[in-house]
Amino acid sequence: MVILLHIHSPTLSLTTACHDCFLSDLKEIPCMKIGNRIFEIELNPPPSELQEVAKKELRENPELQKESVARLRELLKAEIDLKSPFHNDAWLIRFLRPCKYYPESSLQLIKQYYNFKARHSVFDNLKPSREKNIFDQNILTVLPIRDQYGRRMLVVEIGKKWKHNKCSLDEIFKGCVLYLEAAMLEPSTQIAGAVVIFDMDGLTLQQAWQFTPPFAKRLVDLLQEAMPLRIKNLHIVNQPYVFNMVFALFKPFLKEKFKSRIIFHGSDRKSLHGYISPKCLPANYGGTLDVPLIDGPTWYKMLIQCEKEYEAINEYGYKKK
Repeated sequence: MVILLHIHSPTLSLTTACHDCFLSDLKEIPCMKIGNRIFEIELNPPPSELQEVAKKELRENPELQKESVARLRELLKAEIDLKSPFHNDAWLIRFLRPCKYYPESSLQLIKQYYNFKARHSVFDNLKPSREKNIFDQNILTVLPIRDQYGRRMLVVEIGKKWKHNKCSLDEIFKGCVLYLEAAMLEPSTQIAGAVVIFDMDGLTLQQAWQFTPPFAKRLVDLLQEAMPLRIKNLHIVNQPYVFNMVFALFKPFLKEKFKSRIIFHGSDRKSLHGYISPKCLPANYGGTLDVPLIDGPTWYKMLIQCEKEYEAINEYGYKKK
């Protein structure tokens, strides 16, 4: 998705003041210097163009934000079975933005989010240090800039790069969730949303057999019902014929609204460029992006700096039955 980066000039310091976007006691914004660029999680207020998007698409304004935060906080106080950081305004806004500042809808999203986590064991103590392998496989990457609409872009390469005997689908799922949780911290991503590119180049029949209906339902339920992030499009590229067998597992669980956001491009780069500007894409997708890509092990080094935040995230929710 994606996800997390702000590019500074090399003259800036790596040390930055803590922001109240965090639930933990992190004292500095996680960041990393790569070459002459510094990448960090973007916790600053969104730029003016995205503030306009928030006004038009999300009804966002200071008065409504204040009222909605107060109302959602009161609603959460009544949820005695749900442990949540309702005292944290930034956390509440994460759930209000995808629901256009309707507190009752935001409460429902929060309950769906935590119910989903309680039902699936893959979320138990989920944090970067426990999932190093998925980053070592280098099949998940967040592109270093946003698209032309300010959206984060996550690339998932499930084909030639995926060694299914070394990395399970559950690990891929957990890696995606770790990126999504990080994306939720960013005000700009909360507003603009994210897109995912699934690159299926080289998918084999043996790999296709790894997919099951329960896995398909879990992934669809997360993206369609439980994730407090605006997933704008899922782009499928380089898919071979065998992918049809995989997609057939997902179809029964897709609602029409979400299904309409899944775009199939094959090897047609012009089709992909109709949604994402070539300026935002690397050369292998017909783009002209001149910013270095960040590999999985480097992303791991970035996310491991957020370990305390993931531990704090794991403290909240419903108790396991």
